[in-house]
Amino acid sequence: MLDDRYDLAFRLYPYARSPDQDAAAPVRHPVVVMGAGPIGIATALDLGLQGVPVVVLDDHEGVGQGSRAICFAKRTLEICARWGCGQEMLDKGVVWNLGKVFHADRKVFEFNLLPEAGHRYPAFINLQQPHFERFLVERVRRAQDVGAPIEIRGRNRVDAVAVADDHVTLDITTPDGPYRIAADWLIGCDGASSPLRRMMGLDFEGRVFQDNFLIADIRMEAEFPTERWFWFEPPFRDAGASCLLHRQPDGIWRVDFQIGWDIDRAAELREENIRARLDAMLGAGVGYEIVWSSIYTFQCRRMTRFRHGRVVFAGDAAHQVSPFGARGANSGIQDADNLGWKLGLVLQGRAPEALVDSYCTERRHAADENILNSTRATDFITPKSATSHLFRNAVLDLAAHHAFARPFVNSGRLSVPCAYDDTPLNGPDALPGSPARTRPGAPCPDAPLGAGFLLDRLGGRFVLLGIGTDAPGDIASGGVMAEALTVAAHDDPTGALAERYLGEARRGVYLVRPDQHVAARWDHVDTDAIRSALDRACGRG
Repeated sequence: MLDDRYDLAFRLYPYARSPDQDAAAPVRHPVVVMGAGPIGIATALDLGLQGVPVVVLDDHEGVGQGSRAICFAKRTLEICARWGCGQEMLDKGVVWNLGKVFHADRKVFEFNLLPEAGHRYPAFINLQQPHFERFLVERVRRAQDVGAPIEIRGRNRVDAVAVADDHVTLDITTPDGPYRIAADWLIGCDGASSPLRRMMGLDFEGRVFQDNFLIADIRMEAEFPTERWFWFEPPFRDAGASCLLHRQPDGIWRVDFQIGWDIDRAAELREENIRARLDAMLGAGVGYEIVWSSIYTFQCRRMTRFRHGRVVFAGDAAHQVSPFGARGANSGIQDADNLGWKLGLVLQGRAPEALVDSYCTERRHAADENILNSTRATDFITPKSATSHLFRNAVLDLAAHHAFARPFVNSGRLSVPCAYDDTPLNGPDALPGSPARTRPGAPCPDAPLGAGFLLDRLGGRFVLLGIGTDAPGDIASGGVMAEALTVAAHDDPTGALAERYLGEARRGVYLVRPDQHVAARWDHVDTDAIRSALDRACGRG
C-alpha cells in the first residue's frame, strides 16, 4: 500500500497510469532518476534538454511543506539560468549580499558576499525550497511542450533494485499495483535517508555532531533588513547557544535556534515552547504566525564512492553537510550540473563510459571541500570544550576591533562553487600572467558582455572563447564540437572580462566545458593542442 498522508505545498505531478504498467516485459529506459526533489528534477532537466530520454520516479505527487533549503547561491542561479529558469527564481526570491555577526548584544562585524560589480546574479537569494522545486518542474513542463523526452511519475515508489553489468531493474509500487522497468543508468537523488542506498547495502562515512537546531518559519511584518543575522550566545532568553535569522518571500522569516543534544524533540516542537523562544527573541507586541517547524542534527558525511556500476548517486543521497553555509542544495545542483553533460555524451556515444567516473572524482572532491568547511563551522559554532569555547569568544572579541581576526570567525562559510584542480579532465594552463580564478578546473566568473553577460553565451556545449584574439572557428574531435566565440575589446565595456580572464596577459584562448568550467587555456591558437584538450575533457585523454 502507498501512504496517502503527505502534506504538499504544490501538487505538481499527480499519479497517472503509464503504458509501462501494461507491458508484457519490463520496458528499458536510458535513464531513470529516483527522487523528484530539486536534484532529481534538475538532473532530468539537464539530460532532457540534451534530448536524452529520462524517467523520474517519486513516491509522492509534489513538493512537501516547509522551507527546508532557503539560501540559493549565485552559482546555482547561473546554472538554473542555463536550464532556462534562473530569472523566475530571482524574481520570486529575496536578494541579499550582506551578513552581520553578533556576539551577545553587540555587532562584531558585517561582510559583503559580492563586493565586485559585473554579475547578472546576486551572491544569494532566499527562496523556500518548495518554490525552487516548483520553478524547476514548470521548466520541465515547458521543455516537454517542445519535445524534451522527460517524464515525471508521481506515486511510483521504488521497492527493490537489481543491478546488472549493463542495466538496473526496478520493482515499483503504484496505486494500481506493482510493475517493473529497467534502466541503462539509475541516478539516486532520493535524499539523505536514500532508500536506494539502503537497498544496495551502502552507507555514509563521516561525523554526526551532538547538537540540534530548531527551525521555525514564521509569518510576520518586521522592520529587520534583508540581511543574514547570526548571533553567538544571543542575549534573548531561551535562544540557545546561537541563533540565525533570514527573511524569505511572502512575509516569511526563518529562525534557527541551537538547542543542544540531550533534548525531548516532541516537547521542543510543541507550539507553546517554540513561541516562548520566539517571544524572547522578538520582544513583546510582535505578532506572528508559526508556519512550519522542524529539528535537525548536524551531519557531515558522504559515500565512499558515488558510482556503483550503472547506479550513480547525487545530492543528499551521496553526501550530507550541516545546514550552516547553505552547502546542501547548492552542492546538489552542482552535482546535476556536472553529471548531466557527461552522462549525456556517454549515452550519445560521443564519450567513453569512464567519463562518468570523473563525475565521482570531481564531486567527491567538492563534497570533501564542503564537509571540511561545514565541519569547521560546526566546531566554531558549537565548541566542544571549555578551552575551545574560550578561544572562540576571544576570536569574536578580537574581530570586533581588528580586521585580521574576522576571517577566523565562522558562522557558516557560505557556499561557493568548487574548482576541480585535480581532475583528469583538465588540459594545459598555458596563459602566463592570467588570474588564478580562471585556471583550468575553475568555474567561469560572469562579466558584462555587450548587451548581456558572458555566461549567457557559455554552457550546454563546449565553447572555444577567444579574448583579444580570434577564436580559430569551430573545432571538432571524436564527434564533439567546440563552438568558437570571439570577444573583441569593444564587447568588454567595463573591462571586467579582461580583468577576470586575462590579468596581465594581452590575449587568451579558453576551452570551456558544458558546465561552464574552464578545461584549458592558452596564449595563442594551436588547433592540435585544442583538439587534444577537447579529447581529454571528454574522458578520451
